[in-house]
Amino acid sequence: MIHAAVSHIASQLNQFLKRSFDLNEDVVVLSNIMEQDGTLAPNINNKLVVFLVNVEKETTSSRPGNLGGFERSASSYPPVFLNLYVMVAGNFGCSNYAEALKFLSNTVSFFQRQPVFDHQVTPELDKRINKLALDIENLNIQDLSSLWGILSGKYQPSILYKVRMVAFDSGDVLSQLSPIKGYQGSVT
Repeated sequence: MIHAAVSHIASQLNQFLKRSFDLNEDVVVLSNIMEQDGTLAPNINNKLVVFLVNVEKETTSSRPGNLGGFERSASSYPPVFLNLYVMVAGNFGCSNYAEALKFLSNTVSFFQRQPVFDHQVTPELDKRINKLALDIENLNIQDLSSLWGILSGKYQPSILYKVRMVAFDSGDVLSQLSPIKGYQGSVT
């Protein structure tokens, strides 16, 4: 589901930028910045690169692993809620630096207008994902320097988003519970 979430975000951003600038080719790619051997990834030249920086478990939200109503009930593993940290970086050479800033500015504008993706807004969102909510994650200069040192050592104009509440639910049913017969009360 991580792939589905990050791919969806990149695809929506790409569609928006292609419409905004009347482009025929993709300007957004889902890719690492660097290859494992330390060379620059080949498909990212003059592109906005969308990539995963970190995954964390959301600890403030939990739902019981109980499915169903009074007729029949099933017990399952509780879902795991994740926050994804997704970076959008402009990989444009010195002669195209202004393009990186232009596309990055429009990225901020797009996610400001469209901070939530759900099935009403984007019906093509993976059915296993209920909603994706994006917030800008502020980094101070030291944290930004450390992050880019880990990524490639060379800063590129970029913005980091926290994508909230990606739920991993295996859907495995552990047991089915029989209803209580003759029960007429209500549960509060």
